[in-house]
Amino acid sequence: MEKNKPNQNKKNKKQYLLWTILILLTITATIVLALVINKNNQESEEKNVPYTQLLSDIEEDKIEKIEMTVGSTSIKIKYKDIEEEKTAIIPSTQAFIELIHKKIDEEGKSIELNEKSESVLANLSDKIFSIIPTLMMVALFVLILKMQGLGDKGKIYDGKENKTDIKFDDVAGLKEEKQELIEIVDFLKNPESFQKMGAKIPKGVLLCGKPGTGKTLIAKAIAGEANVPFISMSGSEFIEMFAGLGASRVRSLFSKAKKMAPCIVFIDEIDAIGARRTNASGAESENNQTLNQLLVEMDGFESNETVIVLAATNRPEMLDKALLRPGRFDRRITIAPPDLRGREEILKIHSKEKKFADNLSLKSIAEDTAGFTGAELANTLNEAAIIATINKHNVIEKQDLEEAVKKVTVGLQKTSRVVSEKDKKLTAYHEAGHAIVSKFLATSMEVKEISIIPRGVAGGYTMYKTNEDKFFASKTELEEKLISLLGGRAAEKIALDDISTGASNDIEVATKIAKDMVTIYGMSDKIGPISLNNEQQQPYEMQMFGQNIEDLIGEEVKRLIDIAYEKAQKILKSNMQILHAVAQTLIEKEVISTEEFDKFFE
Repeated sequence: MEKNKPNQNKKNKKQYLLWTILILLTITATIVLALVINKNNQESEEKNVPYTQLLSDIEEDKIEKIEMTVGSTSIKIKYKDIEEEKTAIIPSTQAFIELIHKKIDEEGKSIELNEKSESVLANLSDKIFSIIPTLMMVALFVLILKMQGLGDKGKIYDGKENKTDIKFDDVAGLKEEKQELIEIVDFLKNPESFQKMGAKIPKGVLLCGKPGTGKTLIAKAIAGEANVPFISMSGSEFIEMFAGLGASRVRSLFSKAKKMAPCIVFIDEIDAIGARRTNASGAESENNQTLNQLLVEMDGFESNETVIVLAATNRPEMLDKALLRPGRFDRRITIAPPDLRGREEILKIHSKEKKFADNLSLKSIAEDTAGFTGAELANTLNEAAIIATINKHNVIEKQDLEEAVKKVTVGLQKTSRVVSEKDKKLTAYHEAGHAIVSKFLATSMEVKEISIIPRGVAGGYTMYKTNEDKFFASKTELEEKLISLLGGRAAEKIALDDISTGASNDIEVATKIAKDMVTIYGMSDKIGPISLNNEQQQPYEMQMFGQNIEDLIGEEVKRLIDIAYEKAQKILKSNMQILHAVAQTLIEKEVISTEEFDKFFE
């Protein structure tokens, strides 16, 4: 779809670049001219002789020669004992000439007086030079006004020459979401049938979801299916350095959409302009003006105008409530990461031009990538193809795909990093602790691989099989997750009688889970099923539960962490022989597979 870029967008970009260059050149020229004028003024001030001093010097016969132009009050002075010429400003030309003649004739002063007639060309050049700064400032002001008019941003797909090639068949894993949006397509294709029934067009549809779930893709698919003009614009494109430009661009966008109706207006990352309004000034005030104009434009749609606004965001909680009310965004569709079947369908689309080994199925890939978004799946297959090419394989093999999954989830493998024996041993016991503790937890996933080869920022990792989609977690699962996370720190303490900074991320994640259990999920026995999420609550709302509620939250979070840490140590103390064996094998081999790990427990 991106290969057919609208000519209008190219023209706008060229105009924008041209005006930017002109403004920069004008500003630069103005600064240089101001510096030159300032320098000349400083030099003239140094050479300028006050009129009273001039009269005194004439009286003392210090002056050899005076040059003056008829009609000008500026004169040049040549002193008898000074080589450099001086200048002076006289109040009256005629009176000064009479004074000099009197000094020469009556007092016998030896002063040479040269009187020149006025040069029209020189006078004109002086006047032009004096008004150049004013002209440049006017030019700069005009250029800024022209820049204000460059509000014609956004990509336009008119449904004819420039149109999106994306269809609903190119969007996988969003069956229910597509069904909901088919109604929008039907309305755009046959608005009369809906209007006869008295149905009003939905003015806006808000697409919410994590990055990479397909919000922009499904918006393009709607335009492709409806075969109507599609105007795409990012929320950040409305905001510029010039005040009022955001609101101007909103007006321009909707004016264009009404002329092209029926059409779709798509605003990506709408939270850039749709965030809650504040009383702040400056940039925040500009954002408020842009949002206000958007609210006015969406309210200004006539019932017979078939213009639909689609917007995408991954932070719907930041949006202003006035924007979300019915009549503006009538529908809100949450696009979640795909389930097992959805991942398999997405993989089918992205694997059309790729070759796979016979023993590799898309279903097995989908099972190993639970929680992945559509963008992550596409990236994983692309990485697998790159790795297979580097390894000189004719097809993408299982090890290529597994390496791609590790690269996407954990990071790039750093085989060249020199790791000391002490750090290697510490990492081996840490990862062995995670794996062994998880083995004895009923709700924990099966260990897939243990490695002490550094990847990304991690010194090692324990990978689990994620062949099941989880949408909810029970209290037992969360408690055992805490035990599993603290297994690495517990192994360090028990086996090496020391602890390291390697468990910092585990502790951070465990603390957040414990805090959420107490404050959000209501899983604390002492506090009960009460929401105490102090990030969203005002201080007075927290005080209604008592003065010591925050102390109680801290105590409960610490209690959950302490219990999990004790249970992790208990499991490891009961399996010290296995802990040493797994750690020693990791030190020797660096990587342990599922089969090798299971043999330790036979």
